[in-house]
Amino acid sequence: MRRAIAVALAVMGMVAGGATAVAAAPLPMTEQAAPYNFNGIVRDGQTPLEGVEISVTGNGVDETVATGADGRWMVPIQQTGTYTVSIDTATLPEGVTLRDPSFESREFEVGGSSSVGVLFPFGESAPAPPAGGGSGGDGGSSGEPTTGGGEEPTDATSTGAIATDFGSLLLSRVISGLNFGLLLALAAIGITLIFGTTGVNNFAHGELLTFGGVVFYAATTLVNWPAWIAIVVTLVASAAFGWMHDWAIFKPLRRRRVGLVQVLIVTIGLSIALRYFFQFLIGGGTYGLSVDRGPVVEIGPVLMRASNIVSTVIAIVVLVGVGLFLTRTRIGKATRAVSDNASLASASGIDVDRVIRIVWVLAGLLTGGAGILYTYFIGANIKWDVGFTILLLLFASVTLGGLGSAFGALVGAVIIGLVTEVSTLFIAPDLRYAIALLVLILVLLFRPQGILGRQERIG
Repeated sequence: MRRAIAVALAVMGMVAGGATAVAAAPLPMTEQAAPYNFNGIVRDGQTPLEGVEISVTGNGVDETVATGADGRWMVPIQQTGTYTVSIDTATLPEGVTLRDPSFESREFEVGGSSSVGVLFPFGESAPAPPAGGGSGGDGGSSGEPTTGGGEEPTDATSTGAIATDFGSLLLSRVISGLNFGLLLALAAIGITLIFGTTGVNNFAHGELLTFGGVVFYAATTLVNWPAWIAIVVTLVASAAFGWMHDWAIFKPLRRRRVGLVQVLIVTIGLSIALRYFFQFLIGGGTYGLSVDRGPVVEIGPVLMRASNIVSTVIAIVVLVGVGLFLTRTRIGKATRAVSDNASLASASGIDVDRVIRIVWVLAGLLTGGAGILYTYFIGANIKWDVGFTILLLLFASVTLGGLGSAFGALVGAVIIGLVTEVSTLFIAPDLRYAIALLVLILVLLFRPQGILGRQERIG
């Protein structure tokens, strides 16, 4: 059954994530590091184009660079803002033309990511891909963006390497992967605690994360409260939201002894309803939060936003606290007992319903906090479906670590985070989620119960 779930998750991830199979090449950096840059690779099919001139103007910047022998170019930027990136078509080789003339000059916003990749698709006229960065291309002639580029705020981690050697690039991706994995772990632990105590796979869990991001956005940007007040309000609201889930929906379903398949369908419907409710509240776009992400910090060969460091430290502290709660407190031990055997725990005098209610509150609290840190981590942006975009990774983390194991969810999330980020050194960033799910399948083929899961006898 777990293998079937893993295969289904991988297929869904490949369909959602795969738009290109062209690997994004590492980006060479200038000797003097800048906090931001525009970059790309210009080539006709697989042939790099040398001497093509790219111009960047705006905010006091007016710079033109020519692509190197490998087709790469980069323009460092010192401050956030809106810039115009243009390609001089007169410098293109004979017979090479833009697929869409509107791509000759476009505006880009700098701020969500430290590295913005710019795509210049070549070839005969055809429906153009989305303007801007991200990993792009369709296997035809194109100017490809580099690793870490992209205009889409939800993929921006603001972690890059100063040097061009493989070791520096690998270190920057490992650090980003650990950061991402720890954020996944905060939300994944909520999933595994709910599953362990109730047997329910909550497909609306991503919306708990989105809820935290939306409340934080409303408190900081719409109401203009100080960040610390917004954090407290968001955590309280997230805990109450988790409590509401159990009180209004799942406890009545448990009392009526509704089957797990029917409950699973309820969670899917709840996910859809909440997702579009969030879209109704804040709209369908991506919105920036009025919070300071701090300066770009240079740690050895790695450039990081201060927000990345803060989110990592907070995630580690919270995860240590959750571990102590589960192992050192009476409620934590009762939670583990209910997870192991609810009937036996009830016979031993444990109030199972009370434990489940506490688990839902804790899951809401952790996932809401993950929503704050994740929106902070990806560039202080919020979107109505931000939690749904990483839901497959959350379930992959739980399944990989072992269903029902909180510590397994932590291990699985870190592995998923590392694989997701490190793989962008070799493949297009659009495919990184699919690679993470492929690793899940390979692990479960040899250890179906997951890394820290217990082997169960059937029959």
